[in-house]
Amino acid sequence: MAEPFPPPVEAGPMRRIVAYGVHLFTAAGAGLGFLALLAATRGEFPAMFGWLAVALVVDGIDGSFARRARVREFAPAFSGDTLDLVVDYVTYVLVPAYALAVSGLLPEALGAAAAVLVCVTSALYFAVATMKTDDWYFQGFPAVWNVVVFYLFLLQPPPMVTLSVVVALSALTFAPIPFVHPFRVRRLRPLTLSLLLVGAALSVVAIAEELRPDGIVIAALSAIGLYFAGLGIFRSRDSNSGERR
Repeated sequence: MAEPFPPPVEAGPMRRIVAYGVHLFTAAGAGLGFLALLAATRGEFPAMFGWLAVALVVDGIDGSFARRARVREFAPAFSGDTLDLVVDYVTYVLVPAYALAVSGLLPEALGAAAAVLVCVTSALYFAVATMKTDDWYFQGFPAVWNVVVFYLFLLQPPPMVTLSVVVALSALTFAPIPFVHPFRVRRLRPLTLSLLLVGAALSVVAIAEELRPDGIVIAALSAIGLYFAGLGIFRSRDSNSGERR
């Protein structure tokens, strides 16, 4: 007669090593964030975005590694969720905020104040218990300042326009407006992931060209950015009509 449940898997030394290795891999994102900050202090902003891009790759795959390694069972001494938030704050918020403050993209007298606004509102957002909706959209602007600042460097709008963007997105952090999670949201997922890959490739091109790519690259990246911003608007419309997907 078969057992009703499979026997528990023993936590052998190798399983523990692999599980704690995944935590170390996630924590390496903080080191990448420091290298990005170091580049920013030298005014090497393409290099800064290069390091942030590598950190983004680590952030994108470490969750899959954690699930396969079953870190909750075999490496319980560390909280993967907390570690992920710490690293994300460094790479998504702190480094981009510093770049905003020192890059000249903002009015000179308001650069530091705008960066502080980014840091404070993002810290509050990271502590929100209802960060995600039931269908995996982010609730409010999800503090992806690494992406926003990349676009600001790319487009080089006037300082007052940049300030308006920073203030508006800081306010939208707490607004009941959904923003798409590109990996979790099921609606249009194949298209979303395809555009994410295209955007990543074009971003590499832009970084390699010192954030001065030709107009076609800028136009394509802008269109992709509008697509991701627009998905949340359509989700709100569907929710209001009782057609949430």
